[in-house]
Amino acid sequence: MSPLLDVSDAVRAEIGDEEADRLLTGQNAPGSYDCTSCRTPGYPEQERTSTVLFVGGDTAVLAFAHASCIPSQVVSVSEEQLQGAVRSITGETVPAAPAAPAPAAPVPAAPSPGGPAPEQAVLGVTCGQILIGEELHPAIVVEPTGPVVRPGSTGPGDDFLPLLIEAGFMPVTDVGNVPARLPGWSVLVAMGQLHAVLQGASGGGRPSAWWQAHQPLPLTDGWRASANQRHQVLVYAAPAGSIGQQPREDLMRDALEKAAAGGVLVAAAMPLTGT
Repeated sequence: MSPLLDVSDAVRAEIGDEEADRLLTGQNAPGSYDCTSCRTPGYPEQERTSTVLFVGGDTAVLAFAHASCIPSQVVSVSEEQLQGAVRSITGETVPAAPAAPAPAAPVPAAPSPGGPAPEQAVLGVTCGQILIGEELHPAIVVEPTGPVVRPGSTGPGDDFLPLLIEAGFMPVTDVGNVPARLPGWSVLVAMGQLHAVLQGASGGGRPSAWWQAHQPLPLTDGWRASANQRHQVLVYAAPAGSIGQQPREDLMRDALEKAAAGGVLVAAAMPLTGT
């Protein structure tokens, strides 16, 4: 019996037709695997399974995932991240951690007129679950460490929220409502860790990383279970100093409600697909 494997065109292009055919006919397919997204067992002969190729530098590692968790795709990672993938795939311990902020690529901050250029702001990302009605939803909260200005601008101020609203995020007045889905954007979770928030390219091109972790951000079991159940993540964003690094989910919820009441919170729902 041939395994129920999905091999995307991108993965096939990387591994070659011969290797792809061996996978599809079962010659090189595993009898079981730990899903690279949700970390629970999977069985290619019983359930649809995605091939996920992690590529870092000149090295590549092929992993497997439930098709319901993540589609077959090529994921570009750093060499350090790839070593983490190898440890995860081969069963070595990868430490789990509670919700915690992670750094991101620098975002230009507003210069001070007549003074030295300030340090660049970075996007802090915190993961947690948000209770809406009677149901928990996986969420990430994005907050810069300083003001963010529009590209090309030299004046003071903070354009972080206007830029996001122009990109399709919506202002939040009530955290008790699920935000609208933002077309083209997605959240990439692989190896059970948060890798990036992807922004769709205009004209249907390849998505680019709007935010990408320097090191993948560990996720709690509850967050991953909720994300895999709902297949979407709620992404909230607020200007610097609005939310802070809250150690508990109830405190994060309180901070989000205060930001919404102050008119400085935007949000969007994004699929958990990474494509």
